[in-house]
Amino acid sequence: MQDALTEPVVAEPGDVTPEAATAPTRVPWRPPAPEPVVRLTTLERLRDGQAQLSDRLTGWIVAIALGVLAFVIRVVDLGRPATIMFDETYYAKDAWALLKFGYEVNWPSTANASIASGTVNVYDSTAEFVVHPQLGKWLISSGEAVFGMNAFGWRIAACVFGSLLIVATVRLARRVSRSTLIGGIAGVLLCADGLEFTMSRIALLDIFQAFFLVAAVGAVVADRDYFRWKLADKMTALGLTQLNGRYGPIVWLRPWRLVAGVLFGLAIGVKWNSMFVLAAMGVLSVIWDIGARRLAGADFRAALGLLIEGIPAFLRLVVVAALVYVATWASWWATAGGWDRRWGLDHPESPWTKWLGPDIASFMFLHQEIYSFHTGDYINHATHPYAATPAGWLLMLRPIAIDYQGDIKPGVDGCTATDSCVRAVTGMGTPILWWMAAAALIVGLVWWIGGRDWRFGLPIVAALSTYLPWFNYDTRPLFFFYAITIVPFTVTILAMCFGLLLGAPGSPGRWRGGVVVGVATALVWGDFAYIYPILSGELIPYQSWLQRMWLRSWI
Repeated sequence: MQDALTEPVVAEPGDVTPEAATAPTRVPWRPPAPEPVVRLTTLERLRDGQAQLSDRLTGWIVAIALGVLAFVIRVVDLGRPATIMFDETYYAKDAWALLKFGYEVNWPSTANASIASGTVNVYDSTAEFVVHPQLGKWLISSGEAVFGMNAFGWRIAACVFGSLLIVATVRLARRVSRSTLIGGIAGVLLCADGLEFTMSRIALLDIFQAFFLVAAVGAVVADRDYFRWKLADKMTALGLTQLNGRYGPIVWLRPWRLVAGVLFGLAIGVKWNSMFVLAAMGVLSVIWDIGARRLAGADFRAALGLLIEGIPAFLRLVVVAALVYVATWASWWATAGGWDRRWGLDHPESPWTKWLGPDIASFMFLHQEIYSFHTGDYINHATHPYAATPAGWLLMLRPIAIDYQGDIKPGVDGCTATDSCVRAVTGMGTPILWWMAAAALIVGLVWWIGGRDWRFGLPIVAALSTYLPWFNYDTRPLFFFYAITIVPFTVTILAMCFGLLLGAPGSPGRWRGGVVVGVATALVWGDFAYIYPILSGELIPYQSWLQRMWLRSWI
């Protein structure tokens, strides 16, 4: 028998019990209705990103503001130290020679000391054998032409392009993530990267290469959107919602693909290994074209894109890049004194000279010599105390001392330490940023493959195409600072992972993700501030320098 307090009262219809008259009305609980599934049409899916990227003005304001911030941080004391650091001994002097002769010349062994004392025109007139193309050195020479042959003059171009790299990264991350916020996060993070900071303050080639590569990859993504949107426009104009097994209209005009070809040519004109990124992006771009037509309903005929889209893509990317690359050697072509410039005339019996003429034969032979240097016995048997295997780059296991003045005694150069002081310019990333970015690369791989999210695939392919080819050359000395071409893409992946934490705008738990992202970003900037003295060449006690060497392999 039920207890009377718990026994239910059965009321007739229309009856009002005393309890019902005084108690609040109880509404039976029902599970919430499921959110309606929004099924996008084919045309809407082809127009992916068009609405999200409509805030063009805001996007540019964010990118330019972060670029200006980066420049302000990097230009302070840019001329310190006033002497030639590390491989500036090649590129700063080669750049000056290009201004004077149009080609690189030899310098005496005492040239660095002479330049430091203000006597700069101590070069020889004989041509020098060079192992990298001319464009990066021409860019360095632009600063020397304005400010003179001094430390500020040969570094200012790197500072400008390092700041432009921040802008290009913001634009790339915004485009691929469909979010100005995520683009801004990527820029904020890269602005606080130690390696990007250091490479923006030294006259080496790699910062120019990194900018052109990121800009080129950004143009490839812009071309993807342009093609899909134009395909949707053409289908709409034809009254089609599906291709229904047809190949569909062809988008002949591809301006962003041409822009990418030009930028890749410029990147290769700085360093040859940019070709790997060109190859990877070219293949990915054609795959995107085929995928767009499959989405539109072309079925098996979408595979015709290998020819219909692939051949024009090769012309717009590879052929254009090759022509631009050759053009970057313009001063070598225009002068008669460069290395190997007369080789064709001196070797008329060569098949190259007979088939191509002396000028092109000379150009081909120069490139054969450069390739032989990069792959030959000399470089493969060379050693360097700061050589770093690519296997440790993503975790930053072996950064490089670009300039190190140790054992500065108390009272010397303003040293107030009890033992000794140090001035160091170190090629190292911000550790917390690099370690988070390495973890984000793994998360991004899972999200790309498991979640089939193309947005993660793009920066992953770009990062790996700048990274994995180095393993084929690990018998020669390689250096951590080569990874400057990797970090803009891994930081983009990290910013997109932060986007996953944030969730969609208006989602209930977005504030929690915001706290996590805010704390992580603050840690990156705090870490950057902590290592700043050993990036910028500040005078600090030796013990302070040692405290910043967190891993034994960093010393």
